[in-house]
Amino acid sequence: MLDFSQNYFELFGLPADFRVDLDEVSLRYRDLQKVVHPDKFASAGEQQQRIAMQSATLVNEAYAVLKDPLKRAQYLLSLKGRDADGENLTTTDGAFLMQQMELREALGETREADDPLEVIDKLLGTIKTAINEQIAKLTILLETSSPEDLDEAMESVYKMQFLNKLYSEAEALEAELEDMI
Repeated sequence: MLDFSQNYFELFGLPADFRVDLDEVSLRYRDLQKVVHPDKFASAGEQQQRIAMQSATLVNEAYAVLKDPLKRAQYLLSLKGRDADGENLTTTDGAFLMQQMELREALGETREADDPLEVIDKLLGTIKTAINEQIAKLTILLETSSPEDLDEAMESVYKMQFLNKLYSEAEALEAELEDMI
C-alpha cells in the first residue's frame, strides 16, 4: 500500500515543483489507481478494504491538487510553511483591484450588449490571459523559498482565486446565454 506520510509530489514520484508535466501526472495517477483501487480488494478483509479506500482517496486528492495550478501553488506554499488557501488573503495591488472592478462591471453589462456571446467570449479570453500571467509568475516565484518570493507567490494565489471565480461566473453566464438562443 501507500506511505501516508508522503506529500503529494512524493506519492506521485515527482519533484516538489510548480512546473509539472500534466501528462505524467495523469499517467502516475492511473498507475497508482491500478494498485490501490478498492475493487481490487473486494474479497480482502475489512481492514485491507478500508486501507484501500483510504489509499484511493489519498491518490484522488493528490491528483486533484497536482493537476490544478491554483491548488498546486497553494499546496507548495503550504509545504513551505505558508497558508495560501485561507479566506483572509488580500491584495494591495490597486491596478489589479481596478481591473477586477472593470471586469466585473463588463460581466454585469454583458446581457445588454448587442452581441452578448461575443462580449462574453472576449471577457473569457481576457480573464484567461490574466490567469496565465499569474501562472507564469508562480512558476518563477515558487522556484525559491525566499520570504519575498513566497510573499509575492501568496499575492499571485490570491489574484488567481479571484480570477478563477470570475472565470467560472463568466462561463456560467455564457452557458445561460447559449441556452437562451
